[in-house]
Amino acid sequence: MTDERTGLTRGNREDQEGRMSGETEGFASVREEGRAAEEDFAGVREEGAAAEDGFVDVREEGTVAAEGFAGVREEGAAAEDGFAGVREEGTAAEESVAAGKRIPDSGEAEAQLGEADTWQDKLRTLVRQNKLAVFSALLILLMILAAVFAPWVAPYDHLAQSLTDRLQDPSAAHWLGTDELGRDVLSRIIFGARISLTVGLLPTLISMAIGTVLGLCAGFYGGKTDFVIMRLADVMLAFPSLLLAMVVMYTMGGGLINIFIALSLVNWAGTARIVRSQTLSLKEKEFVEAARSIGVKKWTIMFRHILPNCLPSLIVLFTLNIPSAILSEASLSFLGIGAQPPSASWGLMVVRGKKYLFSEPWLSIAPSVAIMLVVLAFNFLGDGLRDVLDPYLKEQ
Repeated sequence: MTDERTGLTRGNREDQEGRMSGETEGFASVREEGRAAEEDFAGVREEGAAAEDGFVDVREEGTVAAEGFAGVREEGAAAEDGFAGVREEGTAAEESVAAGKRIPDSGEAEAQLGEADTWQDKLRTLVRQNKLAVFSALLILLMILAAVFAPWVAPYDHLAQSLTDRLQDPSAAHWLGTDELGRDVLSRIIFGARISLTVGLLPTLISMAIGTVLGLCAGFYGGKTDFVIMRLADVMLAFPSLLLAMVVMYTMGGGLINIFIALSLVNWAGTARIVRSQTLSLKEKEFVEAARSIGVKKWTIMFRHILPNCLPSLIVLFTLNIPSAILSEASLSFLGIGAQPPSASWGLMVVRGKKYLFSEPWLSIAPSVAIMLVVLAFNFLGDGLRDVLDPYLKEQ
């Protein structure tokens, strides 16, 4: 019995110790769960703080967005004001077209903002980039001044004859010698510049005026008008201009007036073709369409709206056509159907001096050099102006 009690007591004690150790382990696990719960709660608090910071950022972004929306509204109001201004400018443009004024396109508008400055810039560009053209312009100016003031510049009367001084070599008294009638060659060259420059300028102006009008009509009206004018121009260009001028001169007779008429009638075709090509391009521009839409007359559109846009090309063509007219006059005079004696024409001086070419070569060389210089000067000036005013003319 005693052994049984002792065993029961020992078993009870072991059971109690087992329960106590189990309770201790349970309590430890509870403490660990409490610590984990505390850590989770700390994490939740940190997430809550981060959420509060995010909410503050969202509020700040909302404030910025509101300010941006206010700025957009202000820009929209400004855009409406600008649109109102554009409508007012459009109304003013329509009124100006109705009054017969030319509406410039975008390129012209930029140019008109400082037209004087633009031409000054072009002149500076010409002086800076093309020294040869500037030198040629100065040489042409010197020739024009010499021709205008020939009675005061020439050392002798270009018509005064002195048989005792005939065929003299170049000397201090006669810088370029004398011809077969004793006339001073230098004086005759100076007076001959009057004929050459006049023949170069006036017939070129007349022929370009004819070509400009015909080119505008052909390009603007098109259809049968364009066909007839261009076929006539093709016929004129199919023959050498000098040959046509010779036909006119043989028909009408020699003389400076007939030279003016002949050269004016045979040199218009090239100008007409170039003006026509530019008119075909310009008549599709917005300012021409605006003028048409409000009923501006066709001739007004051609001469007030289209022609001013062709002026740069016409200026270049004018300087390039002058040498051709000067050479044509010299050739006609050389053939005996141009200027007649005793006129001091360079071409006439060349033909009069050819029979002394081996004994007194200066009689033909001096006027030939004068012709060469003036032709080269106008050609170089025309090239320089083309590069500055109308660089696309090279492609036509």
